[in-house]
Amino acid sequence: MSEPERPAEPPPRPDTDTAQALPTAQVVRRERPSLVWLLPIIALAVGGWLVVKTLAERGPTITIDFQSAAGLQAGKTKVKYKDVDIGTVTHIDVSTDLDHVTVTAELRHGSEQFLAEDTRFWVARPRITASQVSGLETLLSGAFVAVDPGGSSKQRRHFEGLTNPPVITTDVPGRRFRLRSDTLGSLNPGAPVYYRQIQVGQVVSFTLDDDGGAVTIDVFINSPQDQLVHTNTRFWNASGIDLELGADGVTLDTQSLVSVLVGGVAFDTPDDLAATGAPAPADQFFPLYPSRSAANEPVYLHKERYLMVFNGSVRGLHVGAPVSLRGIQIGRVVDVALKFDDRKLDFFIPVLVEVEPERIGFAEPREDILKADPDVVRKLIDNGLRAQLKTGNLLTGALYIDLDFYPDAPPAKLSERNGYRVVPTLPTPLEAVTAKVAAILDKVNALPIEVIGNDLRASAAGVRELLGSAELRGAIRELSAILADVRGFTSQLNSELAPELDALLASLKGTLDEANRTLVNANDLIGPDAPLSVEAVRTMREVSAAARSLRVLSDYLERHPEALIQGKGGGR
Repeated sequence: MSEPERPAEPPPRPDTDTAQALPTAQVVRRERPSLVWLLPIIALAVGGWLVVKTLAERGPTITIDFQSAAGLQAGKTKVKYKDVDIGTVTHIDVSTDLDHVTVTAELRHGSEQFLAEDTRFWVARPRITASQVSGLETLLSGAFVAVDPGGSSKQRRHFEGLTNPPVITTDVPGRRFRLRSDTLGSLNPGAPVYYRQIQVGQVVSFTLDDDGGAVTIDVFINSPQDQLVHTNTRFWNASGIDLELGADGVTLDTQSLVSVLVGGVAFDTPDDLAATGAPAPADQFFPLYPSRSAANEPVYLHKERYLMVFNGSVRGLHVGAPVSLRGIQIGRVVDVALKFDDRKLDFFIPVLVEVEPERIGFAEPREDILKADPDVVRKLIDNGLRAQLKTGNLLTGALYIDLDFYPDAPPAKLSERNGYRVVPTLPTPLEAVTAKVAAILDKVNALPIEVIGNDLRASAAGVRELLGSAELRGAIRELSAILADVRGFTSQLNSELAPELDALLASLKGTLDEANRTLVNANDLIGPDAPLSVEAVRTMREVSAAARSLRVLSDYLERHPEALIQGKGGGR
């Protein structure tokens, strides 16, 4: 059993003096809280409001990968759009693979519109290239991260920074077009694009096709000049200096000094087309021609290939050389090869040419003449059509193929080889002259030169023997005597007959003078105003009057013969 609880002992009572010395606490109950607690509550509310406001006004945070952080500083470098601060770089870190740097930037509230999927970022710093100068304002303000907002509806927070600033930003009005070329040439991003020698755009970028067969070049044409690009517009490479030496002289074509140094592209719409095409849509592909002359060349779809075989030298004939018909280009050389004929142990050169029949017009509208008459080429060859190499430039020695009709050419037929129709050829004019000279030399070599020489020597010996004979010397002496007699006779005639001839000539001259004077006097006598002429005229008039009187008398006597006896009566 448990022990019973003991009653608690009363506390010791303090001494009377101690109790009087200690103060006595009194508990006072208040109905309202103290105002002291109001200040912490207000401070907590203000702090919470500031935190909420800061979080609400805080912009998005993005990361950008750059190849280098040159010129960037965390906490100082700004993010700008059109030179307006929209954010600040907060952190710069190196990637884990040490391949690039990652820049973290905090943007202002409302900057989400700049964060489209195709937005581009780059570091704006001073750049000087052959085609442009940019970023000079950063020499004083320092480098900054520039942004070019995209137009995509999708957003993102991580971006790949550009190594170089874009040539054209999205806020520039205009359109892009794409050019295809076999080679890039001297074109680079930023190279100018010209229209009638006025810069209207720039080269934006270039890429090599996946198969490596061509280069795609993107160009941007500013508005409103982009409306000048039509579906039939021609683009050509205007880089450097286009120097052409032809029959008309030297032709120099260039756009500007900038295009000579850094390259350029020019375009125009040919005036010789029937109608201007419709405006070209953005991103349409155009071929890039190597020069203005190539761009102005008409485009023909129908092409035919022929083979021409030459046996002489074709030095100076290159791929692309023109094929002309009476001076008008109708095609070009596609391939030149060297073949060996093991049966003749000789070399020959087949030349493959590409002819564009549409270049040839017809007197009548018969564009299908080649289809309607497949043997027209055979007929032309039967009529004397031949191919011949000729010199196109005396300075460079370039050759071209000339087609013309040679009625005196040796007969030839249209043949086929390796699936191509073979057009017969003629040797070059120099080769023809060389062949003629060789033929002449062959004929000369065929002559019996030795026999002719022996005959000439024998003839010369006979001539020498004749010249040295006594008979020839005697004949020469007799001829000398005859010539001496002739000279003497001539001297005698000169001394004896000359004075008589002079006197005779003088007398004859005097006679002629007298005859001349007599004719003058006779002219004076019988002239129209001479007295003799006047008297003669008067006499002739009187004779004429007498003749008329005799005629009247004879008529009267014929009617009245009795008048001879009786006389004229008074009544008659």
